[in-house]
Amino acid sequence: AIHSFPLLPVTGIATMKLSALALLAVIPAASAFSPAVSGRVNTALNVGGSLDTRTGAGIGLDSSAGSLSAPKRKGVDPADTILVQGGSLKTWSFASPALERLQVRLTTEGRPLDADIELWQGPDNTPCKMRVYVEDGSLRPFSAVIETPRGPNTVAIRNIGQIEFPLAAKVAADDVDRPAADISSAAMTIQGGALRTYPFDPSVESVQIMLKTDGRPLNARIELLQGPNNNKQVIELYTEDGLDRPFFAVIETPGSGNVVRVVNTAPVEFPMTASVVPNEINTDYSTSGVVIGGDTGW
Repeated sequence: AIHSFPLLPVTGIATMKLSALALLAVIPAASAFSPAVSGRVNTALNVGGSLDTRTGAGIGLDSSAGSLSAPKRKGVDPADTILVQGGSLKTWSFASPALERLQVRLTTEGRPLDADIELWQGPDNTPCKMRVYVEDGSLRPFSAVIETPRGPNTVAIRNIGQIEFPLAAKVAADDVDRPAADISSAAMTIQGGALRTYPFDPSVESVQIMLKTDGRPLNARIELLQGPNNNKQVIELYTEDGLDRPFFAVIETPGSGNVVRVVNTAPVEFPMTASVVPNEINTDYSTSGVVIGGDTGW
């Protein structure tokens, strides 16, 4: 037997088509009111913050000012620092002849610091230059004073580290460290080729170093050691006139077992005087803790 099925009326088919068209029209409208996807994403490199994929901000870098988020230590303002990538060079020029000295500060975010610092005065004239290495630029930021008599002067800082090791640099003329009033009383003569060591108590958090000559060239090597043959900071210094351009720096000495070693790398005809004194002393330091390399108090 042949069964016949009832046919849908034409009006019902037309109603279904209109309903489908209405549904397709509603879908784009609903997506227009849905929340937009943010341009900030979380990645493995973006620890403790968000990385803006549109501007590249994040990972400690300020894309607007081009500065490195340097640690907030005494005398170091992250807003005033300039980022120096590995293998690049930055210069600071000062045209005023009344400028007598400049403060140079270098920091990192905890990575090693390896840089060349030069003072340019006229064409092909470099009266002062130094090579700086710091194992941890956040724990021990570099801070030194460069004498700049008879301007104009230009300070050039070259990051000789790899591209993975940027540093933050600041060169200022209005915030210059001053040596202690009694630092000259601690001066000791170091003959050419000789060295002297200065051990410090664990309560000393930073030290002042002053090197000068009687007008002869100054060649020296300053090392901060913490343990046998463990260099935490090294400065190789050259100055054409140790009297007109003495060297002054403040070195951070956190922890215990810190020893400052000063080597006169010049020949025996070029002696120099060195003064190394404590700068900051932590009066709350407890001597009952573990001290590296000694049994003092037992």
